[in-house]
Amino acid sequence: MTTQSNPVLSVRDMSICFDTRHGPLRAVDGITFELAPGEILGMVGESGAGKSLTGTAITGLLERPGRIDRGEIHFEGQRIDKLSAEEMRRLRGRKIGAIFQDPLTSLNPLMTVGQQLVQTIRTHLKFGQAEARKRAIDFLAEVGIPAPEVRIDQYPHQFSGGMRQRVVIALALCAEPSLVIADEPTTALDVSIQAQILDLLKRMCRDHGAAVILVTHDMGVIAETTDRVAVMYSGRIVEIGPVEKVVGDPHHPYSSGLMQSIPRVGSGVDRLTQIDGAMPRLTDLPRGCAFHPRCPHALPVCKATQPTPMPVGSGQVSCHLFQGEPA
Repeated sequence: MTTQSNPVLSVRDMSICFDTRHGPLRAVDGITFELAPGEILGMVGESGAGKSLTGTAITGLLERPGRIDRGEIHFEGQRIDKLSAEEMRRLRGRKIGAIFQDPLTSLNPLMTVGQQLVQTIRTHLKFGQAEARKRAIDFLAEVGIPAPEVRIDQYPHQFSGGMRQRVVIALALCAEPSLVIADEPTTALDVSIQAQILDLLKRMCRDHGAAVILVTHDMGVIAETTDRVAVMYSGRIVEIGPVEKVVGDPHHPYSSGLMQSIPRVGSGVDRLTQIDGAMPRLTDLPRGCAFHPRCPHALPVCKATQPTPMPVGSGQVSCHLFQGEPA
């Protein structure tokens, strides 16, 4: 679905396979979406749905035995899925930022946070040492690090988890990229700190004009943070659309099940709705729609044929219940 005429990111029919002794396993299967400048797109689904793999492929960090075996990724009008590792490294630092769920894996414990920020800034921008250090201090202040002139010379272990994640956000945005991939950026943090980090991420991206892909399994985070949401199941996008539509009036039975499983204050409901069963393994995907064994509305065709994305309202849904309906 096109979000505007010049998307910052366009993923077209992308599939990701893992080569094994028993043959290729398809972990992501033919996903297509676009992202407008400044837009926040949420990707939600159960563990193993392919959310993080999608982000990894876009950033060029997909490692063997994983590989993109079909489709294309275009960033700012340039196809990037065929770039060399060195070309992708330069693009990743300058134009594509990444924020991961554990900040300790993103920060070098043997370097001060200032050294890491200054190195990133000087690698991708034409700044001298003093100018880069000033920019690093400014970014630490912008992400809410107190006394940044002092803390810039401290090491990651001297920061709390929430403060480390603020440093990672500064690191991802200090070269002012056009796109940020945020993969479960608040999972390891307390709830109160989560809200602060999400507010910070939204504000920083709004102020600096970056588009964001926010990967999470938390529908509450999606509802509060994103402009659009893509719901993934077994490597496919089953529904994509404006967040208020997908959260408030979901069409796909899986999306509906996710929404009904969210506790709501004052709802008066004694028990939450649950989706029976579990997502199938990659080695044992059912024929047809992968969700049909768990779907309360499954039709005979669901067991035989995989549905194609269909426009429904302002979004798209891959479900036989909507095949042939007017957009």
